[in-house]
Amino acid sequence: MSGVESLLAGAVGPEHVLAAGAALADYGHDEALGTRPAEPALVIRPGRAAEVAEVLRIAGEHALAVTARGSGTGLAGAAIPRLGGLVISFERMDQILEIDAANHVAVVQPGVTLAALDAACAGHNLVYPVYPGEMSASLGGTIATNAGGMRAVKYGVTRRHVLGLEIVLASGEVIRTGGKYVKVSSGYDLTQLIIGSEGTLALVTEATLRLYPRLPCQATLLAPFGSLAEVTAAVPQVVASGVGPLILEYIDGRTMAVITQGEDAGLGIPGSVQESVQAYLLVVQEERDTGRLDADVTDLAGLLARAGAADVYVLPEAAARRLIAARENAFWAAKRAGADDIVDAVVPRAAMAAFLGEVAQIATRHSRMVLGTGHAGDGNVHLAVFEPDDAARSQMMREILAAARASGGAVSGEHGIGTAKASYFLELADPAAVSLMRRIKDALDPRGILNPGVLFG
Repeated sequence: MSGVESLLAGAVGPEHVLAAGAALADYGHDEALGTRPAEPALVIRPGRAAEVAEVLRIAGEHALAVTARGSGTGLAGAAIPRLGGLVISFERMDQILEIDAANHVAVVQPGVTLAALDAACAGHNLVYPVYPGEMSASLGGTIATNAGGMRAVKYGVTRRHVLGLEIVLASGEVIRTGGKYVKVSSGYDLTQLIIGSEGTLALVTEATLRLYPRLPCQATLLAPFGSLAEVTAAVPQVVASGVGPLILEYIDGRTMAVITQGEDAGLGIPGSVQESVQAYLLVVQEERDTGRLDADVTDLAGLLARAGAADVYVLPEAAARRLIAARENAFWAAKRAGADDIVDAVVPRAAMAAFLGEVAQIATRHSRMVLGTGHAGDGNVHLAVFEPDDAARSQMMREILAAARASGGAVSGEHGIGTAKASYFLELADPAAVSLMRRIKDALDPRGILNPGVLFG
């Protein structure tokens, strides 16, 4: 690799090429459970698109696998490099290039974090609405996985908010897709092709993002229910009411206990109620003034009570903030509790109750624990699977994901496939669709250097 290292140093500067003996361990993993880290041969930290292009050209000439990396917060193993391969880390490309308030767009580099973008947008009374639960995540990573999060029920997932990209192909060609306009009918939509491709088709070096007005008034409602079926039955009623909640989440009773453990949540729910219910519906409503918000809260409380809620609690602001933070950190709570794998399957919203019933039966058959929360408004189910035996866990995962597919859903709703879910994806997806994806991959990356192993195993 010495000759390659010299070429790469010439492309980005020797101080931005980390070789064996340097601190490479941090670049060899993401946050996926059940995956093994892999130390790359070299880590390259480019500062602009032209440098990324030269790195890819060199990698192609020497048949070196390339894995793109942002903050490393992914949950599917897509940022784990191949042994002997290269990592392109976008940590230096972390600039917010423009906040265009007139057009409601931001132009950013891929290393910008969601937290940094949110802070910049706040100064313009605007918001980028994608909140996948980890604000240290990079924009490049969220685009690669088409990240969603709790606010997707109102605003949709990442692909709804990406208007244009600057990308570098495996050949080293730099192209631009889309722009600051909000609609287009001019050929294939290359922007949408790249979103969610997990670094297998091209590397994003710049993104143009849609922004929205930042609404100042919020209220949080928590409704305990006697069963998860009652929760999932209430969700379509909330959606059909027209109030347009910002967040609409279900949390099963055991998961609520786990995520609030050690927290002075101050939820105000009597112990007798907590002991008698099995699941909760968390609803956050936002509006532009308190009058509209109060009316929405009244309507929602009445609707949830008629749907069978044991009670409806409007949480104090501090308690609401702590609960939402705890829900966002549900993965870390599950990890601390010893979860061995996670599921982020998505099913049609109306199929959630039946799917979760099947999951309960699978857990019972295997005599193992499966805890859950989820984005009830869009059918995205998050489950923590507790099964330390690799073979038994794989069988459980296969059964759960097969049930999701049979319900009309998909293996992943927002985390992506990566390497962790590739085998399940290939087993359960339409073979003709997978074949087409492979042909697209071959067309854009004929040498197969971009994130080999991701999606296709």
